[in-house]
Amino acid sequence: MAAPASAGLDGRRVLVAGLGISGRAAATVLRANGAQVAVLDEVAAGADLHDAAAVDLDAVDLVVASPGWPPHHRVLAAAVARGLPVWSEVELAWRLRADRVVSGPDGSPTGAPARGPAPWLVVTGTNGKTTTVGMLSAILTAAGERAPAVGNVGTPVVAAATDPTVDVLAVELSSFQLHFTSSLAAQAAVVLNVAPDHLDWHGGFEAYSAAKAKVYAGAQVACVYDVAEAAVEELVRAADVQEGARAVGYTLGVPAAGQIGVVDGIVVDRAFHAAMDDPHRHSCAVELADLDDLVHLAGPGGVVAPHVLADALAATALARAHGVPAEAVRAGLREFRAGAHRSVAVGSLDGVAYVDDSKATNAHAAAASLAAFGPASVVWVAGGLAKGARFDELVRRRRDRLRGVVLIGVDPEPLDDALGRHAPGIPVLRIDPADTGTVMTRAVTQARRLARPGDTVLLAPACASMDQFASYAARGDAFGEAVHGLDPTADAR
Repeated sequence: MAAPASAGLDGRRVLVAGLGISGRAAATVLRANGAQVAVLDEVAAGADLHDAAAVDLDAVDLVVASPGWPPHHRVLAAAVARGLPVWSEVELAWRLRADRVVSGPDGSPTGAPARGPAPWLVVTGTNGKTTTVGMLSAILTAAGERAPAVGNVGTPVVAAATDPTVDVLAVELSSFQLHFTSSLAAQAAVVLNVAPDHLDWHGGFEAYSAAKAKVYAGAQVACVYDVAEAAVEELVRAADVQEGARAVGYTLGVPAAGQIGVVDGIVVDRAFHAAMDDPHRHSCAVELADLDDLVHLAGPGGVVAPHVLADALAATALARAHGVPAEAVRAGLREFRAGAHRSVAVGSLDGVAYVDDSKATNAHAAAASLAAFGPASVVWVAGGLAKGARFDELVRRRRDRLRGVVLIGVDPEPLDDALGRHAPGIPVLRIDPADTGTVMTRAVTQARRLARPGDTVLLAPACASMDQFASYAARGDAFGEAVHGLDPTADAR
């Protein structure tokens, strides 16, 4: 597809930094738009350049950075220092948005006049992004829209943004993707939460938070936020938005005027339920769904976790900002299924449930995961690559949930230290990291010995996986395999 004239890519010399999924997609689209592309990757065999030291920035007009490349990388830092534009793949996607064509039931163009580019509904936050964007895509699809979940969830944004058959994009963005993004103006956006994470990449919490806040800049209809997240509300207040855009809060409790929330188990809309000039808008609401529509996402005890309900409310608010009808919210939430390794029950034995939440890769996510269970009911499997994080607040807030702890990871000290100081009465078993191949089997076996009927063995590591596993998914798979390998006839004690 040809780029719009404003993109000005024809003949430009572009260096793509990184040959991952987004880098490949960016290179493909850039070449299709007439750019002269060279790809730099110090490892990938398909790259044009492998030595960062040999890059001649005098021969470069634009750098497109893959999200895995931190801003302090020598090439990116040098490009910024000399005033070269550095774009993320997301920035490239925004600048190359295609006009939408009107498609028939079979997806083929009808010949009707093209509409403008597909609007973006954007989700970011420290935790909950993938669940929220999946729910959002499901709601939009139930409303009859072609609305893929894209971005950090897997499908490159640039591929979807240049597809003229897409009606609206449900976009998940990480802080990495947002750092070099500057012109994005979402139809509506949400920052789910902001807690310390990736501080080594950004250089500090303030820079990390500022990257997240970029989703609100230029918002056209709504800046959505959790009313319980005071820090996020401040980001909304500081945002420079388009005239008429509103701040729309969501809450697990009864919503105030202009919010979405829950009344007696019913999800209600007091934000988009009536026209702004309707004299009765402050005294009425619209029913959108009820908690039974989320029962398939409940944990082992049959209760929908608060963070799952919050994600559903965020997705609902974004969808309503886009204009979907109430019935599509209910239908979409019913159809949504959580992804792998996100609070998924993988087995039960001797009255003990085993839950894989390997995606809980930081303290904030682990705290939300633990909060879904009752007091003294969790044997917590935790640990891994801490990325410089400390866990004092996590242990203080959630020690009441713990029956016991099994620590994995090459360096368990950060968690071990927090547990020793804030939960000294909780039994802690440490798994020798020497044999990485059997670490999860040994962890699950030890967790079984600590658990009692009615308990849950929960893998919510609060850490990244790369010290002993290829990914959080591989870690979760190993947990599931270990659970399925338990001998039901063996004495757990």
